[in-house]
Amino acid sequence: MHELTLCRHLLARVTRLAREREARAVTHVTVEVGPLSGVVPELLAQAFHVAKRGGAADTATLAIETPPPTVRCPQCGAENVVSPTRLTCPACGACRVDLLRGDGLILKSVDLSLDARPPS
Repeated sequence: MHELTLCRHLLARVTRLAREREARAVTHVTVEVGPLSGVVPELLAQAFHVAKRGGAADTATLAIETPPPTVRCPQCGAENVVSPTRLTCPACGACRVDLLRGDGLILKSVDLSLDARPPS
């Protein structure tokens, strides 16, 4: 299951962010998983639950957004949301399109719990 490896890398980045900002803990993580990324959202959620144990994100929750693919047609210039199983231009029917979104795993946001510091 490569989702566990992905979660470990994701949590390493999240932990670095928490350290840089001197946070007590990570409370929430939001990621975007494209349907063409090769990542199974349900398996990613399970892997996150396992991988976060004992770290800065031990009590964190995970939100997974799954936006549809977006393409741009080099022939007519149209940008459209398409089905993951039909990567063609809906405007002109061209078979060659550029994929703009839908094949990535993106860290969108991290919520941190910061120490309350008295004013100096």
